[in-house]
Amino acid sequence: MSNYQFNIKEIIDEINKINAQKVGLQFPEGLKIHAISVARQIEEETGVTVFISGDPCFGACDVADVTMKNMVDLLVHFGHTPLPLQYEVPVLFMDTQFKLDPYPAIEEALDMLKDYKTIGLVTTTQHLHLINELIVLLEKNGKKVLIKEGDGTRKAQVLGCNFSAIENLPVDVYLFVGSGNFHPLGIKLSTGKPVIIADPYRNEARNIDKFADRILRIRFARITKAREAKRFGIVVSSKKGQQRMELAVHLKKMIQKMGKEAYIIFLDHVSPDILIPYRELDAFIITACPRIAIDDAQMYKKPIITPDELLIVLDQKKWDEYKLDEIRYND
Repeated sequence: MSNYQFNIKEIIDEINKINAQKVGLQFPEGLKIHAISVARQIEEETGVTVFISGDPCFGACDVADVTMKNMVDLLVHFGHTPLPLQYEVPVLFMDTQFKLDPYPAIEEALDMLKDYKTIGLVTTTQHLHLINELIVLLEKNGKKVLIKEGDGTRKAQVLGCNFSAIENLPVDVYLFVGSGNFHPLGIKLSTGKPVIIADPYRNEARNIDKFADRILRIRFARITKAREAKRFGIVVSSKKGQQRMELAVHLKKMIQKMGKEAYIIFLDHVSPDILIPYRELDAFIITACPRIAIDDAQMYKKPIITPDELLIVLDQKKWDEYKLDEIRYND
């Protein structure tokens, strides 16, 4: 049985509303196992032809509207909320709510939050429908809860590349409801405040500090190695929500002013194999998804760094000002 709720009725209503005949479906990696059953149900109930996007999908920054242009009348994108971008075909975003009980993890987190009064509550798309219930629970336990909208995100929502929903919140601690360490890592490095994770997938609560310390040591090593570089590759993504060409051009000029070489490489999907031919280059700067440099660093033979880390490499910024790279959509 699936741990996720797919609102097939809403999809069918939209298909009928616009009289779509050909429908595209796009799933993030963790939801692709449900693609066939969802496609089957839609085709059986509407008679449309469904096209499933089999390419990797990393978020709402990576919608298949360009590849499916002139192919479908409607594209249904699962698991993410829309970003303020222009799409080539009509796109229906489906939140895909997580159905497992988060409260055992929340109860454990409350014990870790006992010394804090004011809490910043944050989560990812799959758990946004629980926010109001979680606020009530925390307030019943004597906590003051603060949430706010971010740049292109809903109230209390953080993305892997955008932590604006926690920016300047006057809180003592942050409670992140969700899985993994990357989002709470970004919160920790953006604010310097304690971050507690309530993980409903593992039914546990934990502190991000040890993970953050380990990542910072790795990043320091990559930055130190990149200081030796004479030739840089600046990677730009063709994905609409990740493409930062102006930033790449700015970084190229900055590097050249320091007497070093820099070359812009335009890619759709960034991987170690794709960068192998550019062996003349000593280091790469990732202006695409900020997670590439952090999550996949060990897969690359050459140091890969973020634009923010380049500033440290070039002595334009101090190490103690370190933050994760972010993509802001309304700048």
